[in-house]
Amino acid sequence: MNGRLEAIWLKRARRGPMDPVHTAVLELSRGLTGNTNFSARRQVTIISLERWRELMAALGEDLDPAARRANLMVSRINLENSRDRVLRIGGLRLKINGETRPCERMDEAHAGLQRLMQDRWGGGAFAEVLDAGKITVGDPVAWELPLLD
Repeated sequence: MNGRLEAIWLKRARRGPMDPVHTAVLELSRGLTGNTNFSARRQVTIISLERWRELMAALGEDLDPAARRANLMVSRINLENSRDRVLRIGGLRLKINGETRPCERMDEAHAGLQRLMQDRWGGGAFAEVLDAGKITVGDPVAWELPLLD
C-alpha cells in the first residue's frame, strides 16, 4: 500500500516557526530549499500521521503536527526501524539515516510529549536527499524495494 505526502513545513530560522507550504524543492547535500538546520546526514526530518495520532490519543490532545517541528508528514508509512531504507516521494528518493530523537521543545508544546515520543520512533526519522527536485503535498510515498541479487 502506498502512502501519501500529507504536509510540508519549512523552518526559516533556528527555533523559528514551522511554515506550512504546498510545494518544496529538495536539494542534494542540503535538504529543503529555504529550510534551516540541516547536516550531511540529517537534511530532512519526517513524521508519520498515524504515529502522531497515536501520540495525541495518549496525551488526550489534538496538537497541530507542526509542533513536532519536522519537515514532512507522511501517511500509511511506518517509519519505525527504517534506518538505511529508501523512501520515495513522488519521483524523488530519501535515504533514512536514523531516528529523530525528541528534544525538550516537545515538552514546550505539551507536558509529557517528549517522554511519549521516545518509544517506537515516535519522533520520526531523519534522511538525506538522494534526488533533487520538487515535492508536493499529495505526492505518493512508498518504500523502495531492495535490489535482488
